[in-house]
Amino acid sequence: LQSLLATHQSSIASLKDTATTITQDEAVAPQNDVFYLRYVLNDSYEDDEQRMAALKSNLEWRMNDGNAIVTSARTAINAAMQTTEDGKFNNEPIRNAAPNANIINEYLTTTQCITTSLPSTNDLIYCIRAGKIDDKGLMSKVSIDQMVDFFLYCKEVNAMVADMRSVQSDSLLKIVTCNDLKGVKLVGGSSDFRASLSAASKKANDLYPSLNGRTLMLNLPGLLGPLVKIFKLLLPKAVTERLRFENGPLSKVEDLRDVA
Repeated sequence: LQSLLATHQSSIASLKDTATTITQDEAVAPQNDVFYLRYVLNDSYEDDEQRMAALKSNLEWRMNDGNAIVTSARTAINAAMQTTEDGKFNNEPIRNAAPNANIINEYLTTTQCITTSLPSTNDLIYCIRAGKIDDKGLMSKVSIDQMVDFFLYCKEVNAMVADMRSVQSDSLLKIVTCNDLKGVKLVGGSSDFRASLSAASKKANDLYPSLNGRTLMLNLPGLLGPLVKIFKLLLPKAVTERLRFENGPLSKVEDLRDVA
């Protein structure tokens, strides 16, 4: 990581100077260089002008529509770091600060959705079990936009943790998304929940450049073909290019907390 930061020092400084000129709010424009390095390394931008435009656009979101999300995430992480036990991250302040947590946390528990780390690389693993979620019950109480905000809050938290741990490990960490599809039905379920997942994925892909690693689709039902087509239609191209499909992992794990 230190080598990357040194190599791209000038480009990082240019992006960072622009961000701090726009706002001094560190929740909106982080002071850590890793945040800006991810823009520099993203090869979807054709040139520096497009890269700067993307940063400004994302800062606009962070100052306005996403301000409550980034501010809450920053406050929650600070609280979590101050209340660790036995060196472990205390996730409760983060869960409780999520948008509409009082409703969503009843349906999305740590047995169905959790973030842990990969020992071999220290990359973060964001794991969700859609087949274990009462998505119809959940979406009867929240809107698609509210659900999207929740998922973006999760992404913001994970992005901040990834940047902090990148510095600690001297390695640029990414987030590996693990979708355990055991129990998912091809017919039925909430279309609104699927729409919120799709919208959040597309939005996050723009908001968090060079953050996403592989997307793993685990334990698909027997009718593999139709399900693959459905998921590929729901996700942006940048995500589908990183998709990997496997059967077996987590199939015998009942509670995701057992792998954390």
